Amino acid sequence: MTKKWARAALSHPAFTGVSRAHLGGLIEELAGPWQARRESALHQRRGGKRHRAAGAGRKHELVFTDRVLVALVHLRTQLPHAALAELYTVGRSTVTEAIGEIRPLLADRGFAVPGQSELRLRTLADVFAYADAERVTLRIDGTETQVRRPKAHRSGRCAFVSGKKKQNTMKTTTISDGQGRTLWSGADRPGRMHDQTAMRTEGIAEQFRLHPDVRAEVDEGYRGLANEFPEQVSAPPKKPKEDAPLGDQYAWREQRRRQSSARICVDHANAEHKQWRPLQRFLGRREHYPATHRAVASLVSDRAAQRPTRRKPSTELVPVSPMTR
Repeated sequence: MTKKWARAALSHPAFTGVSRAHLGGLIEELAGPWQARRESALHQRRGGKRHRAAGAGRKHELVFTDRVLVALVHLRTQLPHAALAELYTVGRSTVTEAIGEIRPLLADRGFAVPGQSELRLRTLADVFAYADAERVTLRIDGTETQVRRPKAHRSGRCAFVSGKKKQNTMKTTTISDGQGRTLWSGADRPGRMHDQTAMRTEGIAEQFRLHPDVRAEVDEGYRGLANEFPEQVSAPPKKPKEDAPLGDQYAWREQRRRQSSARICVDHANAEHKQWRPLQRFLGRREHYPATHRAVASLVSDRAAQRPTRRKPSTELVPVSPMTR
């Protein structure tokens, strides 16, 4: 099997998770940062400037295009490094090195913004500034992915045990707009940490104070934020007592249904992320999970940002002229 055949087969969207046009744009976008990082590493290894002309020295077994391909295929299907190495007839360490180079580049790309191809959101501050400028109501929700259990008798072994999943997980927070398009994904923390605590350690409370006009829809896990910022954060209404009048219980159900309908789009965004195999159950090293999740979310945001914005029809009644006989 030749490298040319492997490149043609693995470039199919079924393996990479992106269209061929998107793949071409990624290769062009990442070529500059990859070359810069490589030259920086070589400069540090040499301890000074290069002694030979550019292009001299040992050649890569996998050219840059193939390195991007194996990284995307691994992110999409979680195909083992040994299997990818067999397809390209190279050593397993070559594939591991290629994925280790491309994954952080994908993770550092940031998240696409609908209708503004030149703008990328990389930090929580960027998201709040964008939401404040565009009057976007944010949807915030956390998601968990099962990871490897730490070795026995290792300190902090219980930190990954999720009280909800009853498994060893990593927790990530996703922020989307009203149409389920990913605007940010991060705050990766061990599964035992509460959703709200993970976001507070990222400074979300300070962002709400800096942007008093930003609104957000959240679930019950962010009740504390809703209590602290009642004019900005909307959480599900509290359940009435059992002896409450029947009308209050019906009203609570209707309010809960409407609030859930307003924030369900962020669950759709998380579902798009979970279509990528590593985010269903991560089999790699736990320290690589944050970069993997950000890389996948960044690629998903590129596709989601291309979806046209749906405009809700007006519900205002229009008077109709009486019929004449």
